[in-house]
Amino acid sequence: MKTKVEYGFPKGFLWGGATAANQIEGACLEDGKGMSTSDYAAYKDPYATGEVNNFTFNVTSKELEEYRANEEKYKFPKRWGIDFYHRYAEDIALFAEMGFKVFRFSISWVRIFPTGLETEPNEAGFAFYDKVIAELKKYHIEPLITLSHYEMPIVLSEKYNGWQSRELIDCFVRFAAACFKRYKNDVKYWITFNEMNMNLNSLYTGAGSFPDKVDHLEQAAYQASHYQFVASSLAVKAGKEIMPDAKIGCMINRIESYAKTCRPEDQLQALKADQINLFYPEVQARGEYPSYMSRYFKEKNIMLETEPEDFQIIRDYTVDFIAFSYYMTHVTEDRPDANELAGKLDSPIKNPYLKLTEWGWPIDPIGLRITLNKMYDRYKKPLFLVENGLGARDKVEADGSIHDDYRIDYIREHVKQMKEAVTDGVDLMGYTTWGCIDLISCGTSEMTKRYGFIYVDQDDEGNGTLNRSRKDSFYWYKKVIETNGEEL
Repeated sequence: MKTKVEYGFPKGFLWGGATAANQIEGACLEDGKGMSTSDYAAYKDPYATGEVNNFTFNVTSKELEEYRANEEKYKFPKRWGIDFYHRYAEDIALFAEMGFKVFRFSISWVRIFPTGLETEPNEAGFAFYDKVIAELKKYHIEPLITLSHYEMPIVLSEKYNGWQSRELIDCFVRFAAACFKRYKNDVKYWITFNEMNMNLNSLYTGAGSFPDKVDHLEQAAYQASHYQFVASSLAVKAGKEIMPDAKIGCMINRIESYAKTCRPEDQLQALKADQINLFYPEVQARGEYPSYMSRYFKEKNIMLETEPEDFQIIRDYTVDFIAFSYYMTHVTEDRPDANELAGKLDSPIKNPYLKLTEWGWPIDPIGLRITLNKMYDRYKKPLFLVENGLGARDKVEADGSIHDDYRIDYIREHVKQMKEAVTDGVDLMGYTTWGCIDLISCGTSEMTKRYGFIYVDQDDEGNGTLNRSRKDSFYWYKKVIETNGEEL
């Protein structure tokens, strides 16, 4: 139960940072690790291809065949990451220096079950996470673990086309239960799936499914989501049996939608866009499919394969909290392609009142306060902002310093609005900025777009010393945590 405060963040607020295994670990073939979907995300120079705003990576079955046949022709940056696998102690010490209360990371499924089909976990894979968690505990940093963060065994993609098959439910629950049993005494906070609504944007990224092997992309996205809903609920069931006091949450990429005008048709479209975005926590937090999706599925000719017991499982095992990422808001209007745009990461309609990042993302701190209030009013469950940050080019000065005032300004304004929302009465558990240390981009597999408080000396081609250095934002965020968000 959160401490009551008149203004500002509650005592015990969880300040920290967030990462993902496939973007930081490297050590692709060490200690029995299998190959994941992310290991086949090839680097394609976004500045040469004009795909600077490509938010996600997709791989077709034909591309996978090409990558396997001619691996020497391609670079796969997620295979080398930033070498967190060998530098975790150094990195965690830097997080501790900033004063982190929590560190969000993911456990790589293929380190524990290399193909996803094994019945017994890979001990060497667990041994690595044992060390990471022990290091966090040394500094009194709470682990926040995501079980599935944009990677899964490539074997399951090839055998079942990923989450198009309900066979994956048992595979995932076996993986989740193994993690819960291993860390039942060490980890309190868990997230089942990262940004599950990413299935609507990139089927390969979110569901491990090859887009060229399905007939109806949206049908495939919602079918994968249904199986993930069941798997997530069964993971909650297993987690509560193994760790009665644990807190297990779901996660979405939250995009607040504004209507372009006060024209009723535009307002209605904004409502529809919001419903698609919030469909995911509706199912996982309330335990049922919202009624508005029945009409949506009918109009889109989407027919899900389900079993009668699926809905009872979803109803019985809901999440304890709702985690979300927040980077931007969207503008919507009633137009011929409006339904296709609903649920997507990018909108072609730009908000004239907002500035854009170099990558074209609108910057809207007040939108964060709006969405925090809206989501808490809707679900009455604790919220956890587990991704938020600014991707930018950082310049290293001659003396080694990195002056990233733009990042400080971005995070400061969002923290201000978080504080306002908490004062509004929102139960916000914590805040973990995305990419607290520079890492490989999810969408383009580049290093140029940096989010971290900690600079990593590595370029898009994987060249560099990998040395870590503190940016100006490092010292600023340290003060924010020290003062519980009072000194901004």
